[in-house]
Amino acid sequence: MPELKRLHAGHASAVLAFELANRAYFAASISDRGDEFYDQFTDRHSALLAEQEAGICAFYVLVAEDGSVLGRFNLYDLEDGTANLGYRVAQHVAGRGVATETVRELCRLAAARHGLRTLRAATSRENVASQKVLVKAGFVPVGPAGPADLGGKRGTWYQRDLGVQP
Repeated sequence: MPELKRLHAGHASAVLAFELANRAYFAASISDRGDEFYDQFTDRHSALLAEQEAGICAFYVLVAEDGSVLGRFNLYDLEDGTANLGYRVAQHVAGRGVATETVRELCRLAAARHGLRTLRAATSRENVASQKVLVKAGFVPVGPAGPADLGGKRGTWYQRDLGVQP
């Protein structure tokens, strides 16, 4: 059974393998991170852990029984009881409810562990799968998301009040 775990230094190689294995799949619906992301992954991973330690963000990985990463689920810009949500799941588990169930679980953790009251997430117009995940997880559309929010694409911001269960 996959387990949602808080990101730590020991996850670095499995997260990099996940990102590399799914790069083309992710690039089909969201902006590619570019070669620099992969070339400097160790430094970036360390920076994320520092942000997490500072309480600015909270990063999670969905880990399979074999230790491989099935998905990344991130809470970022934590401030005044609100945070933004970002996530991605491996192509081989997409379409099976993994993202929806894990986003629901992260919503529970966001409230219980991080004291958050509201989560926001932006998704591009083309990313229909992500839109479905957010709606199934209790998010509602609240307004347009511009290119600055979505790596050059246009889309929609969604929001969820964590006091309301879907």
